[in-house]
Amino acid sequence: MRTQSRKIVIVGGGIAGLCAGVYGRRCGYEVVVVESHNAPGGLATSWQRGDYTFENCLHWLLGSSQGSPMHARWREVFDIDRLSFVYPEEFVRLAGADGSVLRVYSCVERLQAEFLAKSPRDARAIGRLMRDIRALSRLDLLGQTAPWPRNWLALLKALPWMPMLYRYLRLSSAQYGARFQSPLLRQFFGEGDMAELSALALVASLAWRSSGDAGYPIGGSRAVIAPIVERLLGLGGQLRLGAKVEQILVEGDAATGVRLSDGTSLEADWVVSAADGHSTIYRLLGGQFRDARTDALYAHHKTFPSYVQVGLGVARDLVDLPGFVSCVLPHPLTVDPGTQLRQVAFRVFNYDPSFAPAGKTAVTCLLPTREFGYWLRLAQEHPAGYHEEKERVAQAAVTILERLAPGISNAIEVTDVATPATVIRHTGNWKGSMEGWLLTPQSGFRPLRQTLPGLRRFLMAGQWVMPGGGLPSGLMTARAAIRAACREDGLPWEFDRQLQGGAARLGPHAVS
Repeated sequence: MRTQSRKIVIVGGGIAGLCAGVYGRRCGYEVVVVESHNAPGGLATSWQRGDYTFENCLHWLLGSSQGSPMHARWREVFDIDRLSFVYPEEFVRLAGADGSVLRVYSCVERLQAEFLAKSPRDARAIGRLMRDIRALSRLDLLGQTAPWPRNWLALLKALPWMPMLYRYLRLSSAQYGARFQSPLLRQFFGEGDMAELSALALVASLAWRSSGDAGYPIGGSRAVIAPIVERLLGLGGQLRLGAKVEQILVEGDAATGVRLSDGTSLEADWVVSAADGHSTIYRLLGGQFRDARTDALYAHHKTFPSYVQVGLGVARDLVDLPGFVSCVLPHPLTVDPGTQLRQVAFRVFNYDPSFAPAGKTAVTCLLPTREFGYWLRLAQEHPAGYHEEKERVAQAAVTILERLAPGISNAIEVTDVATPATVIRHTGNWKGSMEGWLLTPQSGFRPLRQTLPGLRRFLMAGQWVMPGGGLPSGLMTARAAIRAACREDGLPWEFDRQLQGGAARLGPHAVS
């Protein structure tokens, strides 16, 4: 164990690991972030195929509005004000199988008018929903995830809204949507795995959109990851890419470092795992530090599904489509032997000029599936069949897209298909999950514990300790992990005071 300096080794260079590295440096720790892939970001990434860039992660970034609490938290780890945000007024369009269309707007007044036009019989339920969206837009919802008494002021301010929060939290999206008589409204609120999401997640996203605090940054997830890496390195932190951790080292009851696949050992006073939760507990630590609660979580709690993503480079501007279009299908689409989808969604990046040449558009189609094992076996044992399946799914996506943009098949210049096998190969995420634990009425909204029973000097961060996933969970859990380390080591933690007093300073804090 090191005695004269304090060092943190962080396993995983995704959003949580990078944010933990920045916080660690700003609090005076030596920091090494170890990432197995050859690029940082984890699931928060994109890739280029020819002239087109295909985004894997980011739909919007909570905290885009200057002056919002989440904006101030992002400023603690990078200069978010360098980003250019766009705020599409119509951000979702649902196309019914019968040709009907539901447009979802950021403006609550326009959204209410659209919902009423499609389902006037639901006027009372729609009115209540809009009132709740307006109320939630004024509430720092993520601020409620810190435990009492540390977050007593935010909890006190939220007391008037608690009945509303729990009303949405205890219902799934599908259960909430069932109150509407319009088939389009019911389909908007629930279909497939996403129907199991807590209704609070969906209503909160509408509130963040309406408040202007959920803009899309030009450049997507890489535009966020790159300046955090720059900040980490500028503060003197280390980022080791292409370095796979084989074991978290333990002496007695304390983590003391990690051993890499090349045999190298890195000593540390703290180990923070921002990597896959299942691999961390059951492989890197050999299953030694777990209890019945841990086993029950990984045995029974539901994860987000994995996915097949079809990327299309289209030689058309597609300006008539919004950024997100979901199609209700007359007949289910078979993705794999265990997956049939009744809705298929497309992301149309006509608002991001960095993703395609002028007059052209990058389009992605995300197809959720839990059959990660099927795709893994196919990729490993039948490469030709794997290629054929990817081509079949891509052609099916194009056929559906023709409904939205007739003749588009002739304008496709690039086709790219990623599968659960791709996700697992590049991220190691358990079951190829897209975001860790699914936020359901059963899981609740608060983070899970960031420690393991019987193991000191070890913490976890990221999507496996906060249901719902997403970039904000990476930041918030990294923040909580380093705050816990500082508290145990007797180091000052001034970020909460800065947040309460205004936007956080960008300069280094107590870096030695």
